[in-house]
Amino acid sequence: MNNRYHIQTYGCQMNVHESEKIAGILEARGFTSCDDVSDADIIVLNTCCVRETAETKVYGHLGRIKSQKKNGAILIVGGCMTQQDGAAERLAKRCPFVDIIVGTFNQSQIGEYIDEFLHTGSRVIDIWKSEKDGGAQGVHKSVAARTSGINAWVNIMYGCNNFCTYCIVPYVRGRERCRPIDEIIADVEALLKSGYKQITLLGQNVNSYKYQDKTFVDLLKMLEFDNKYRLKFMTSHPKDISLELAELFATSKVLSKNLHLPVQSGSDRILQAMNRHYTRDQYFQKISAFRALVPDIGLSSDVMVGFPTETEEDFLQTIDLVEKVRYNNLFMFIYSRRSGTPADKMPQLDYTTKQQRIDRLIKHQFEISKQIASEWVGRTVEVLISEKNGSKCFGKAQNDAAVSFESESANVGDFVNIKITSAKNANYKGEVVYE
Repeated sequence: MNNRYHIQTYGCQMNVHESEKIAGILEARGFTSCDDVSDADIIVLNTCCVRETAETKVYGHLGRIKSQKKNGAILIVGGCMTQQDGAAERLAKRCPFVDIIVGTFNQSQIGEYIDEFLHTGSRVIDIWKSEKDGGAQGVHKSVAARTSGINAWVNIMYGCNNFCTYCIVPYVRGRERCRPIDEIIADVEALLKSGYKQITLLGQNVNSYKYQDKTFVDLLKMLEFDNKYRLKFMTSHPKDISLELAELFATSKVLSKNLHLPVQSGSDRILQAMNRHYTRDQYFQKISAFRALVPDIGLSSDVMVGFPTETEEDFLQTIDLVEKVRYNNLFMFIYSRRSGTPADKMPQLDYTTKQQRIDRLIKHQFEISKQIASEWVGRTVEVLISEKNGSKCFGKAQNDAAVSFESESANVGDFVNIKITSAKNANYKGEVVYE
């Protein structure tokens, strides 16, 4: 063995960060990362199952890996897809060349499973139904091999209690478990000392964080350090977001002035069918509270098109909401049915209708984003540089807008004041403002 590993990650930022933790486990055992799967001695697929397309991609990738992986390489599949009831058994039968199969609760054991496989030569298939000693907390305590540049992910909680009717997450991630607040603070302090300039707090619903008598807003206030850095979080649920959080946005020196607040639909009937626990009017009220206190806030959201029983009138209400809120950025998805969720048993829409609707929504949002971008031309924003190629710098403004500019002296991790000189779609170009 040359002791090289390759990790393929699917899905959300939570999975990205968990892959960093798996990489940390492997590197502690003497392995180093490689980009080419054919060079790897250990191949890990960290899977997603939120949408059916993610699962299809995994099987397609496994087919390619079978022919590409070198003799003796150990192939591991874990994550949300394998945590589903019966999924590990189906995978084992369909892909006998997969050596180790784990779920979401026992990824911290990957090192031990590799040892067991090397010792016995027998496949390891182990899916925990809940946390045991050293489970999700164990994988958290491993030293992550971070790959996210100036940004570092920090889990503040695991699992979800919301049970949206379209979502598989509570079934594969379990109920909400919040990390101790002192551990989170210690993690952030250590990352800032290591030079990270942006920290992103992770949870399926960060606004429901509660540890003893401390809330999510209490946690954010305790992370208001003197260091020059940006603090972000994802994801928020509209039912739990508070006026107190909006007030903190207005006064905080570290919070990024960007809020991702998934609405999913603009129809009260569909929101109820989704089990979202808020109405469109309640959503508008919360958006208005943030905009009143932070006028330049960047807003983004998730919208699902084609949920079961969605009518043309329901869809038009979503279009209406999008036009009234005027999001800077919108992540738009066609509903994908997931076995094991209540929505899977509801009357389904045909694919053509769903595709036509999302095409219409994309067109509306494109015009909104383009108009918002044009309104920022001539203004000065603070940009955190995340990438540099020659003299070309790329980064994000406080409202999460992507900005590019030229600078010989600026470096990755610098905060630079940039005057926006032009905007194409949602991408801004600018020039350095010298004081």
